[in-house]
Amino acid sequence: MHRFLASLLLATLGALLTVHAAEPVSRERLLFNDGWRFQKDDPAGTGNALSYEKLKPWLLPVANTFVATPAATRPEGRAPGEDNAYAQPAPAFDDSAWRSLTLPHDWGVEGLFDQALPGETGKLPWSGIAWYRKAFDLPASDNGRRITLEIDGAMAYSAVWCNGHFVGGWPYGYASYQLDLTPYLKPGARNTIAIRLDNLKDSSRWYPGGGIYRNVWLTKTASIHVAQWGTAITTPEVSADSATVAIQADIANHSTSPARLRIATQIFKADAEGHPAGAALVSSAPETLTLAPGETKPASTRLTVVKPDLWDLQKPERYTAVTLVQQEGRLIDRHESPFGIRTIQFTADNGFLLNGKRVPIQGVCQHHDLGALGTAFNTRAAERQVEILKEMGVNAIRTSHNPPAPELLDLCDRLGILVMDEFVDCWKIRKTSNGYNLLFADWSQADVRSYVRRDRNHPCVILWSIGNEIPEQSKPEGPAMGKELSRIVKLEDATRPTAIGVSDTRGGYNGFQTGVDVFGYNYKPGEYGKFRAANPAQPLFGSETASTISSRGEYLFPVSNDKRGGKIGHFQMSSYDLYAPSWATTPDREFKGQDEYPFVAGEFIWTGFDYLGEPTPYNSDSTNLLNYHTPEEKAKAEAELKELGKLRVPSRSSYFGAIDLAGFKKDRFYLYQSRWHADLPMAHILPHWNWPERVGEITPVHVYTSGDEAELFLNGQSLGRKKKGKFEYRLRWDDVKYTPGELKVVAYKAGKEWATASVKTTGPAAKLLATADRAAIRADGRDLSFVTVTVADAQGLLVPDAKTALIFTLTGPGELVATDNGDATDHTVFASAERKAFNGLALAIVRLKPGATGPVTLRVSAEGLAPVEVKVLPASASTSP
Repeated sequence: MHRFLASLLLATLGALLTVHAAEPVSRERLLFNDGWRFQKDDPAGTGNALSYEKLKPWLLPVANTFVATPAATRPEGRAPGEDNAYAQPAPAFDDSAWRSLTLPHDWGVEGLFDQALPGETGKLPWSGIAWYRKAFDLPASDNGRRITLEIDGAMAYSAVWCNGHFVGGWPYGYASYQLDLTPYLKPGARNTIAIRLDNLKDSSRWYPGGGIYRNVWLTKTASIHVAQWGTAITTPEVSADSATVAIQADIANHSTSPARLRIATQIFKADAEGHPAGAALVSSAPETLTLAPGETKPASTRLTVVKPDLWDLQKPERYTAVTLVQQEGRLIDRHESPFGIRTIQFTADNGFLLNGKRVPIQGVCQHHDLGALGTAFNTRAAERQVEILKEMGVNAIRTSHNPPAPELLDLCDRLGILVMDEFVDCWKIRKTSNGYNLLFADWSQADVRSYVRRDRNHPCVILWSIGNEIPEQSKPEGPAMGKELSRIVKLEDATRPTAIGVSDTRGGYNGFQTGVDVFGYNYKPGEYGKFRAANPAQPLFGSETASTISSRGEYLFPVSNDKRGGKIGHFQMSSYDLYAPSWATTPDREFKGQDEYPFVAGEFIWTGFDYLGEPTPYNSDSTNLLNYHTPEEKAKAEAELKELGKLRVPSRSSYFGAIDLAGFKKDRFYLYQSRWHADLPMAHILPHWNWPERVGEITPVHVYTSGDEAELFLNGQSLGRKKKGKFEYRLRWDDVKYTPGELKVVAYKAGKEWATASVKTTGPAAKLLATADRAAIRADGRDLSFVTVTVADAQGLLVPDAKTALIFTLTGPGELVATDNGDATDHTVFASAERKAFNGLALAIVRLKPGATGPVTLRVSAEGLAPVEVKVLPASASTSP
């Protein structure tokens, strides 16, 4: 009987799929990044005619699908900007003198570093007004289709016109949104889209970038289709034998006629890109759905996957649900939704469980810039970051402090990384004068619901964070606001908990903690036990931890255990990993807190990578640096600071990362690796061993190892064998007197030799070495190769204090996109082909031009050193952005 029903179902579904098989399925999603024109500022005479307050009545209706009633109504009459020259279609306005470019684009990172701009936001010119225009031909065959523009991220206050008509926009720069262009387009003719951005000064605490910095898409569907982000997929029952997959698909009727539809769903295993692979594993019987004009309704089904492959960190298996919409025997929409089958649970006494097993969260906070590329999203650059983080032992990312690019979540799904998906950095009370506080009242519900709806099918997402260090955490209104935002989250996804990062100790006891399911403390390892006693049933984790500060390869003496580590006028931080701001901790202190209180689910360190902006302690006036000195030194430090003058502070990027801005590993990388990759035989020695000025002086040596003890040797002579004690996470030889030669460590675990490492005194710089992370890349104008340049001695050893001036020359069908070195004080523009190495290393980023058939050759030269060359070849083409 069961076999008969299954055969009948497959036959019915087969008929659904084969009727009118010669007709194309009416859904296309086209990458819309090429062929844009760009111009800064408004045309003369615009004034405040396009300010947010003027545009707001026309913008709010765009969010109607994400808010409860009453919905906003678009005003009658002519919209703002429809008489603006820059909004007019060609040939009414000629934009041929504008710059031609390809998206994603960040205009700020292209600019010069400006010493007069604040270091907090990167000393780059990211603020201001800019316009983007694109003219394109729309085939006559698209007549009758619904055509939407999808913008994954535009910084900020974006407004869109099509053929001179105002369409809509979205003010929050981190939001993704969709606009219906259909009423304004001319099939069979030339069309023009114009987008205006207004990136307000003092709107961010870090470098936000400026521009249409994520992908843009043109999506074509039938007028009846699966709505934007319209599928919600959950797995309410999961076992080794089977999994129940609940699928709800919202079907929208944008036609002028009622519709009677048949809806069916198939589940496939997914390929690496999330598309269906192989034959359908299971299919639903078609469901009948009737829609009135303008109506959206859900179609729901439950399917069973037998012996499911679970999504986990070691083997992140995925599936794809395909929703099929049929009308009058025609297949009018086919919509793919990748997802994973897995269970998650946060517990008060046993941390986080993935598929029923405890998984300590070994996470990093990440801002959204990609170093020398700025905020212009690039999938390969983000993938490289994730790969380096995984090498450190990272298994989770917090998207600080905003929704990420959709492709980052795709990467985390594919590579097995957990995600804490964050909403915003402030609510009603401001942190900066033009921050999200200006939008909260009008947009918070829509912004929350839209990002949750967008991201809810990603198996990597385990937490919805409703905010970071919100000033309301200590205010009477805070608990109610947190509960309301959590309620809004649950309207879109009730399967994951809400969370928040709290920096005020009181937030764990004054009721603010009741606004979320899982509570996060920022920099409060000493509160873990107290919080548990006061809140015995609430899960707890370190939402932001450590904030240790260091510069790769920089070491200052004498080494102290206090929170200094910096030096007035030096603008670097010592890499002994003992130094943090007054409100922060060392990694060791956070490790101790979690080991003392193992119910803590884990941590997200601040940060994985360095990022543009927030160069604590060297902010724009460096007054924060005074907090890193003892009272006895403060007067002297103040005098030195006054002599230097405010505008002499050069720092433009952070010191917080375990990895520097260029992607080079700092010492701290290995401290976390020693804990998070406990099964990896590894040992790491710091500092480097080139100290000719310190012969005979005390030069402490620290060792990070996944072993439990180690013996240190200097030029073959043992300096003693040490074992980690309770709550000790590094081994220290603090009385070593510097003698040139070789330091070697032999690490042991359970009494057996486990790993070895050494550092040697090098000779002077004698040659350059260059290595590409990938020697073959796609010739699509988007894929990247990251080339590491090493200044080495005659033996090939990195010269650890080399600041050699380098010249990069690229020949062949490609581009030198950017260079970097990880130095937070370097004001060389990132697009420069000349850059100094910083402590022996530099980076070049290369791409091939679209359609390139031959290789490019990167030549790196320096005065007095033989040049080095590296080739990058074209690989097979790919359509991924």
